[in-house]
Amino acid sequence: MKAMVLCAGFGTRLGALTQETPKPMLPLGGRPILDYILRHLVHHGFDDIVVNLHFRPEVIRTYCGDGSRFGARITYSFEEQPLGTAGAVRKMAAHFRDGPFLVQYGDVLTAQDFHALLAVHEKHNALATVLTHQRARSNSVVVVGEDNRVERFLERPSEEDRRGVLSDRVFSGILIGTPELVEMIPAGRPTDLPRDVFPPAVATGRLFACPLSGYRCAIDSPERLTLAEKALNEGLFR
Repeated sequence: MKAMVLCAGFGTRLGALTQETPKPMLPLGGRPILDYILRHLVHHGFDDIVVNLHFRPEVIRTYCGDGSRFGARITYSFEEQPLGTAGAVRKMAAHFRDGPFLVQYGDVLTAQDFHALLAVHEKHNALATVLTHQRARSNSVVVVGEDNRVERFLERPSEEDRRGVLSDRVFSGILIGTPELVEMIPAGRPTDLPRDVFPPAVATGRLFACPLSGYRCAIDSPERLTLAEKALNEGLFR
């Protein structure tokens, strides 16, 4: 099965740690974050993987090579200018025209069972299925109705937007997408999945959510990197 790992960001919130190193290549237990992501994808059958690149692309290419060390085939998509989380997928539309595929942010570590995520997606014949976890406040709030259908998706909501929204489920940075979803992404300009794609997808009635059932950490700060080290030592992911 096919997947894409989004690795083109700068990771500026990690400060000096990412001045010379792409965020997905930060070391964790002697291996880069991206190493754990790729091996987890392959473990669940996602062995045809696209990795998008921008900042210090040679660091990722040199480490990952053609993907054979992970039991995968890796295709690289270099972006002269960052295209955003949606624009990166749109650029590879031809690669994803055959059926469902997984997209994972390159700073998200998880022990989630991706078979369970795919099962929710297939059950509903979804346009897309987003993985969600519980958090009191987040940039990406997901309001879920009956049978895990997404009723609202609020990206970076204001305090006024939050009023009356009773949901503690938020987007986890992982989704199953379809060729139909890719066609909804505007071509030729940077676009973002939570901001530009998920809200209109809600209107189709075919955006669904799957609750997180395993460990998950988005490494977007030095503190989160420390937490991930602790979780690794405790065996919460591998």
